[in-house]
Amino acid sequence: MEFDYIIIGGGSAGSVLAARLSEDPDTSVCLLESGGNGRDFVIRAPAMGAAMISGRPKINNWAFLSTRQKHLGGRRTYQPRGRALGGSSAINAMLYVRGHARDYDGWAAAGADGWGWADVLPYFRRSEGNARGADALHGDSGPLQVADQLAPRPITQAFVAAAETLEIPHNDDFNGPVQEGVGTYQVTQFHKGRRRGQRCSAAAGYLFDVMDRPNLTVLTKADVVRILIKDGRATGVAFRHKGRNRQALARREVLLSAGAFGSPKILNLSGIGAAQELQEHGIEVKQDLPGVGKNLQDHLDYTLIYTSRRA
Repeated sequence: MEFDYIIIGGGSAGSVLAARLSEDPDTSVCLLESGGNGRDFVIRAPAMGAAMISGRPKINNWAFLSTRQKHLGGRRTYQPRGRALGGSSAINAMLYVRGHARDYDGWAAAGADGWGWADVLPYFRRSEGNARGADALHGDSGPLQVADQLAPRPITQAFVAAAETLEIPHNDDFNGPVQEGVGTYQVTQFHKGRRRGQRCSAAAGYLFDVMDRPNLTVLTKADVVRILIKDGRATGVAFRHKGRNRQALARREVLLSAGAFGSPKILNLSGIGAAQELQEHGIEVKQDLPGVGKNLQDHLDYTLIYTSRRA
């Protein structure tokens, strides 16, 4: 098999890449996804997210565990990650939160050219199909459906009201000019048409409606073994699919979008990483790149669970 582009990982980034690159009918695209097709009822029904995110059992979820953490008393942390078309957008809580403008400007100031808030905002607006309509910070015609929660629970509304009595300001838009305050989040959920109320994963928003393009090949249950490298250039991908070892060659580019854990893993298996560590595992070094897989930063999530007589 030979294509112009091969995309590794059909998550939030891979779904968008496959849809956008295949808009050119003269460009052939192959998308490889380790998980399933992302159309399960448990993915489409927002309330079923709780069944997937627990990782017990592993439904559309890698359900990783970390190594023992020195600063957490030697405990291992649970790391849910989506394993289906749509990636983690297929199993997450659907909250639509873009982050603070100063974060983006800070990255640009640190040398990440093109990542300032003024640079990325047009793309956020272009991607967004917000039920509230378009304004200076939002778009209303993009493929990613964004909606107000259809039926917030009474306990949710009581929580917000209680916070307001403590003089915490109400915030109607956490992607607006100010992120501080209390309120209910908008969510990535279809708000019109036959899929109204269903989760809008990145795959549902971008990919599913274009998968019949003749120049787009999507393979699910395809586990990438390594990137093929010749003369210092990525030329293709080795993978397993339906019990067979297969290869796909790329005339133009191999695009790696397998997530914060999957991408460095595949790079290491391909011989790209810290040379000493690769040699310890018997992997031929293709490129000594010590930063691969390092400096991972994640937030702690501490969950309190209570029972209530009323919803």
